[in-house]
Amino acid sequence: QVQLVESGGGLVQAGGSLRLSCAASGSIFSINAMGWYRQAPGKQRELVASITSGGSTNYLDSVKGRFTISRDNAKNTVYLQMNSLKLEDTAAYYCNLKQHSGSYWGQGTQVTVSS
Repeated sequence: QVQLVESGGGLVQAGGSLRLSCAASGSIFSINAMGWYRQAPGKQRELVASITSGGSTNYLDSVKGRFTISRDNAKNTVYLQMNSLKLEDTAAYYCNLKQHSGSYWGQGTQVTVSS
């Protein structure tokens, strides 16, 4: 089994920054991909950013240049640095890990951007 624990969400003013963290524990394979999804009320969950164990990254177009995903493989932890936050970034953010055994989700952390 795999457990994912997120932290770092909160309330921030537009233009501000937040850093999300997600620590994975349990049966973690060396080859995997970790990512952050978000879901705003009334909207579908969308992929914000992902990173493979080899370091390849992928970003949602609307966050390119503002968000940076990184990972510490020794700690099985993925980070999402979010800068220049906009009102439309408000959502519940979920950590995800994909590996051969399946796809796993964290419990989510709320990010609220105020004007």
